[in-house]
Amino acid sequence: MEAVHERCCGLDVHKDLIVACLLTPGVGGRPKREIMQCKAFTRDLLALADRLAEAGCTHVAMEATGSYWKPVFNLFEDRFTLVVANARHLKAVPGRKRDVKDAEWIADLLRHGLLRPSFIPPRPQRELRELIRYRTTLTAERAAEINRIQKVLEGANIKLGSVASDVLGVSGRAMLEAMIREVTDPVALASLARGQLRKKEDQLQAALQGLVGDHQRFMLAEQLDHIDDLDRRIERLSSEVERRLGVDNADRDRLDGIPGVGKATAEALLAEIGPTLETFATADQLCSWAGVIPGMHESAGKNASGRAPRGNRALRAVVVQAAHAVGKTKSYPGARYRRLAARIGKPKAALAVGHQLLRIAFHLLKEQTTYQELGVDYRDDRSRERLTQRYTRGLQQLGYNVDLKPVT
Repeated sequence: MEAVHERCCGLDVHKDLIVACLLTPGVGGRPKREIMQCKAFTRDLLALADRLAEAGCTHVAMEATGSYWKPVFNLFEDRFTLVVANARHLKAVPGRKRDVKDAEWIADLLRHGLLRPSFIPPRPQRELRELIRYRTTLTAERAAEINRIQKVLEGANIKLGSVASDVLGVSGRAMLEAMIREVTDPVALASLARGQLRKKEDQLQAALQGLVGDHQRFMLAEQLDHIDDLDRRIERLSSEVERRLGVDNADRDRLDGIPGVGKATAEALLAEIGPTLETFATADQLCSWAGVIPGMHESAGKNASGRAPRGNRALRAVVVQAAHAVGKTKSYPGARYRRLAARIGKPKAALAVGHQLLRIAFHLLKEQTTYQELGVDYRDDRSRERLTQRYTRGLQQLGYNVDLKPVT
């Protein structure tokens, strides 16, 4: 097989050890192999980079294992053409697995151009991505802490969550703080309700009659303090993200116009896919990379599975969450979500509508345009003729003569 890269290197990357296989032109057209090992410390990686540069190495490939490839990528990206390959694409022949063998296998695949590089965004986008993913983790931790408060209240015979939709709203927070101050009278607790919750005062009095122990008051105080700390951290992260993106970011505002996509979701989309979409030529490529398209596994002319492939888990979670949110809106994607959820269930409907939302985001960023709402009845208006034929045929099957006359 013809060699594509004459001077290249394959790296088997571990947490503390890097095994490198350097290939250079040898005698008789056969490549010369040089095996090197080094620690994963910065000074050792820089020494390895100097050795590869002295040998005239132009391309370096490694396996995307956890986050261990990041230190190598940070130091090598300005000196070599780097290929971070998917681990599923590097499976060697089973048996005799050793670190040196793995490095040689990666180097051979790279030499013959058989490795597909993973999408690694530029450093500013990688930094923005890490900030937003950390904010998403803290937001999930906040939701988990709210669930813990619900469990503590249930253990104290307090059914606040059965009456109030938001336990940590203005009214719920005031009631929890009163419980921590050892206020036990359900009438006094129910009087703290604000807004629409005042109409449920009788239900609140019944729900707030319980047995709150000292240890439960202590736990509630700690949990509220934890939530306040998480709120402050999330706010600081949001300020840093806004500083990096800018207050008036046209791409964020463009994505924010999509139903179900808020400011935070738009920022997460920009961090994952970037504003220019240079790596993705079509919407199909982007959706495949995100893992929101139907899978394809055909054998003997039969489709064995339609399970969606693995992709960017963070991006997939963002669009699925947006799909659940759009299901509550009066929009064309919202109507599609509700229609699919009634037929195939909410999880599959969210994946399908998330696929649609990601396609919309792709075209908005690629064409630098704004979202145009089609309307809830867009599908029915397009298929009015088919609906008329279907309903007419159904009535005829029931034994009716149908004579349709348009309303003037």
